[in-house]
Amino acid sequence: MTRRLLRGLTTICLLLAALLPAAAHADPGGGPALLGVRPLGGNQFEASVYSAAMDRVVPVWISHPGHSAPALYLLNAIDGGEAGGPWTQRTDAAAFFADKPVTVIQPIGGRASLYTDWAADDPVLGRNKWSSFLLDELPAVLSDRFALNGANAIAGTSMSAGSALALAAAAPGRFAAVGSYSGCPRTDDPVSRAMVRAQLRLFGANPDNMWSPGDPAWAANDAVLNAERLRGVALYISAGNGAPGIHDTLGDPSIGGDVPRLTDRLAIGGTMETVVHDCTRSLTDRLAALGIPATTVFRNGTHAWPYWQDDLHDSWPVFAAALGV
Repeated sequence: MTRRLLRGLTTICLLLAALLPAAAHADPGGGPALLGVRPLGGNQFEASVYSAAMDRVVPVWISHPGHSAPALYLLNAIDGGEAGGPWTQRTDAAAFFADKPVTVIQPIGGRASLYTDWAADDPVLGRNKWSSFLLDELPAVLSDRFALNGANAIAGTSMSAGSALALAAAAPGRFAAVGSYSGCPRTDDPVSRAMVRAQLRLFGANPDNMWSPGDPAWAANDAVLNAERLRGVALYISAGNGAPGIHDTLGDPSIGGDVPRLTDRLAIGGTMETVVHDCTRSLTDRLAALGIPATTVFRNGTHAWPYWQDDLHDSWPVFAAALGV
């Protein structure tokens, strides 16, 4: 009876352990590690990746074609895909890439982090070492399990658009292509610094924990200042101008006849995209002055996901050519 009871308790404990999510600090020892892979159906998976740099487990959505392929790192907007939802909830990214010969890798997390390495831990946002995670840890951990062939592209939207450019500039030769959708690639001028700091404060963070006022990281992450480091990279850069565009109508599925939603998008999203347009134009003008080619898309439109879904579709041929698929 006692042995039978012990066996029963052991079985229950094992079942409960299997059902519980990975612990926030499940340090396996010895650096970053792939803790598990959960099939989501079709070619989709969720990987649990331990980041030694951040001492946390990061969920990663992956679309895998079933064979060795290039990687496209897809970064989320300012909430990191946590609150408002990631690309796979806001767009048709999962369906779009289902038949594409590329492994799409989307980390979930990093809200208000700029996907960069912070100088200090933040009481609200914790430890942010996203550059280290994205450039060093994540590719190494996923390479064998998902047969990555070494060719890479990266794309981001809103907050992460500038991050994608900054990561490519920080690691010359790593990325064959970069997509920047409705983001501000500047960080080092007074206006951009004020914008960044204001965004972080909205999430309760102390901006000085990212970069203090005298930190050279402000300049190191500015894609306009570092535009020369993007030479040879296939670039797709887009922005709206804040004026109503094709998705800013009552009949658009993203509005669904909701007048307050449309009003909010035109007022807030329109204002945001006006700022984004000017910021993006400074990068495209700098690239043109340096003779660095880029696919640029400037359009009527606000700061909204339907435009970024369009960008994802429209930039794929640029990525595919650069990745050789």
